[in-house]
Amino acid sequence: MAKYFVEVSHSPERVECLRTIQIFLSSGSHFLTHADWGCLDGEHKAWFIIDVDKKEDALQIVPSYYRRNTKIIKLSRFNLQEVENMLNYHGTQ
Repeated sequence: MAKYFVEVSHSPERVECLRTIQIFLSSGSHFLTHADWGCLDGEHKAWFIIDVDKKEDALQIVPSYYRRNTKIIKLSRFNLQEVENMLNYHGTQ
């Protein structure tokens, strides 16, 4: 499985913002009910991290209305040896 960072944007209008949070909290999805929100700092987005096989699986977690405003990023980790091997492969070390 891969790890994905999911960012869901929503309207900054107060009622719409609160309805979005309500929808996420009442969804029954562990990922949506445990999302982090930036609304109180003027960043009207929800964020969560999920382990799934592919981006499309991550998108299916998001309520359909919000999918068009969703950004999904595959996360990676590197160790020093991997980076050094890649640099050597590209002839830059």
